[in-house]
Amino acid sequence: MPLVRIDLPEDKAPEYGVQVGQVVYRALLEVMNAPKGDLFQIITEHPKAGLQFDRDFLGVHRSDDCIFVQITLNSGRTVEMKQRFYKAVADGLHESLKLRREDVFISLIEVQKKIGLSAMAMLSTYLLRADCEPEGWTAIRF
Repeated sequence: MPLVRIDLPEDKAPEYGVQVGQVVYRALLEVMNAPKGDLFQIITEHPKAGLQFDRDFLGVHRSDDCIFVQITLNSGRTVEMKQRFYKAVADGLHESLKLRREDVFISLIEVQKKIGLSAMAMLSTYLLRADCEPEGWTAIRF
């Protein structure tokens, strides 16, 4: 269950963030083998002062259009798969939104499958429901 955070400048059209999310989702399905329907995204617009970044870090020039995509996902993808994913997202955003490839900053946060996102989702659902306690789990009471 990948959880995607997309942070972008606030001067874009309302549908811009949704389109970015669609490109990322398509790449997750096609390259990272995420299950269909596994769509969990947080899209946030920021004023210029809310997106701080070095405009020339490692020799890559970034403009005011720079967006940040942070994805928390289960570990286990190969380096080659991650590289194909980065390319698919950057190319998809360039083709659909004319966003420069250099203005796409992607960060992957990998978690162990044992304690992965699906387990966190089940736990959060459990915490909201006081009437169930999955076998082998210890109840957390607040």
